[in-house]
Amino acid sequence: MPITWTGLAPELLVEVDRSAPRALRTQLEERLREAIRSGRLEPGERLPSSRELARALGVSRGLVTECYQQLNSEGYLQSEVGSATRVASSVSTTAASRPPLTTLTAGLTGAAPRLEVDFVAGLPDLASFPGTDWLWAQREALREAPAATVGYGDPAGTEELRSVLASYLRRVRAADVGTRQVVVCGGFAQGLSLLLGALADRGVRRVAFEDPGYDRSIEETARLGHVTAVPVRVDDSGIDVEAVAAADVQAVVVTPAHQWPTGTVLAPERRRQLVAWARDTGAVLAEDDYDAEFRYDREPVGSLQGLAPDRVVTIGTVSKSLAPALRLGWLLCPDWLVETVTKHKLVADRGTPVVDQLALAHLMRSGRFDRHLRRMRAVYRKRRDTLASGLAQVAPQVRLSGLAAGFHAVAHLPEGVEETTVVRAARQRGVGLHGMSQHRASGATTPTQLVIGFGNISGGDLFDALVRTTPRMNVIPD
Repeated sequence: MPITWTGLAPELLVEVDRSAPRALRTQLEERLREAIRSGRLEPGERLPSSRELARALGVSRGLVTECYQQLNSEGYLQSEVGSATRVASSVSTTAASRPPLTTLTAGLTGAAPRLEVDFVAGLPDLASFPGTDWLWAQREALREAPAATVGYGDPAGTEELRSVLASYLRRVRAADVGTRQVVVCGGFAQGLSLLLGALADRGVRRVAFEDPGYDRSIEETARLGHVTAVPVRVDDSGIDVEAVAAADVQAVVVTPAHQWPTGTVLAPERRRQLVAWARDTGAVLAEDDYDAEFRYDREPVGSLQGLAPDRVVTIGTVSKSLAPALRLGWLLCPDWLVETVTKHKLVADRGTPVVDQLALAHLMRSGRFDRHLRRMRAVYRKRRDTLASGLAQVAPQVRLSGLAAGFHAVAHLPEGVEETTVVRAARQRGVGLHGMSQHRASGATTPTQLVIGFGNISGGDLFDALVRTTPRMNVIPD
């Protein structure tokens, strides 16, 4: 939609060349036509007054007035007595004809056009974002911050947030970390990219990833980090450590607290084996601690980093606890890796936005962050229970697993049911279902499993969507 300006004169970047043979008015008309046709000036957008534009260009007001009148007569502009001159709403621009988001971009944003309900995994309840608390935290951050705070700071992050994070993670994740070991980043994607780049600098060339695990775009992330992604299978006890040892890798990316996407918790024996392998070989374990705050059957499992802070790098974010759009995360690095990761962060973007860092620090230090987590734990638990009881009622042949934590589960469909058939039929009913195949390195569609996200779906919508889609899951005629 076009920009709605305040009463102040809007800015407009347009130039005329006094040395050119063409008249200044002709140049101005051409510049404005081009800006409108290209979409730089959108339909409905207000132009500066003739007085303001004349002053900015150093030309007479009459020249600008004549230019506006000419473009008004051609249909590019519209104006009324006592009202501002605007770009005509009927003008067709290049921007208006641009294609919509690509399938890839829509997938990355979790968008699902024309779906009434989408069981996309990894998305928290966006409507429950604590906006009032966040605004309070931002105001407090700006009120207390000295002027130097908004200059170029430490690329590793503000001292305040790093200190708060270290304290918080020691308290709730049993991490063995101090302020110096924390590097603030722009979410998990950047955190992983920074880590892979830093490891590549130290000679790492092959990195293991869980299979099933992240979608296949992880191979591109690894390639950009100059390493090769090696899939290693996951079973009911987590990643197969013997397979890791046989894969000839120097690092492993794991989700030990709640495996993504199967929901398996890395078994205690496997945790010990993995740490022992890393110490024996000098390898690095990258721990994706993506939703450990949301555990329902017991207290959250402590971080792997607490067992071996010299071999484990933990990557955490607020994407699940608050909202993905904040793009705030952190890496807990061993002493020997902090400087290299920080250098990569400096090159990448010079540092994460400072005001947001300070706001998060205020939110955590005030206790409002913990309060939000307690409230959301209850919300997700209730939705988890609705999913389990609802599916048992309308699709008893479908088994659920991975419900002990987080806000997604795995639905195991009866033998003979095809993933593509179920997904397609659900979309025809306005419901988004997502198959496990997108998380398998091979892309295999068997065994038939669906990754069911329930974080951003209310209880009523959730049950209604199950009723509409379960006939296909059960192989029952519609």
